[in-house]
Amino acid sequence: MKSDDDNHKFTNCLIHEKSPYLLQHAHNPVDWYPWCDEAFRIARRFNRPILLSIGYS
Repeated sequence: MKSDDDNHKFTNCLIHEKSPYLLQHAHNPVDWYPWCDEAFRIARRFNRPILLSIGYS
């Protein structure tokens, strides 16, 4: 998805998070979601697995 900010080609929904770690990945070209009900709804709707990324900053 295209960002409103001209400095970034991509912006995913992590841009709305407070975690510094998650915000680091808000401009990755992956449609990341935080751990939330919406992520599970989307996975079920499209019959896709959940890919869990665990990291630290």
